[in-house]
Amino acid sequence: MSDASTVPEQLSRLRVIIADDDPFVRRLVRDALQLAGVIVIADAADGREAVELTQHYKPDFVLMDAVMPVMDGIEATRRIVESV
Repeated sequence: MSDASTVPEQLSRLRVIIADDDPFVRRLVRDALQLAGVIVIADAADGREAVELTQHYKPDFVLMDAVMPVMDGIEATRRIVESV
């Protein structure tokens, strides 16, 4: 794996929200993205939380799990797109 000093500058400025109901998966993805120099600004355990965090932080992208409690990732993505 590369360290942040070899990551293209555009990638190292990306601001991301991770949405997954599995805390272990969120942690693995967070660690991998941060190792690549990506800024993980928040993570969500369900779709509703992902929508709220996205509206608040305005990330460059959201990495969304499709199957989550409260609100699934597909509906959460629809709501995020509608609110932009």
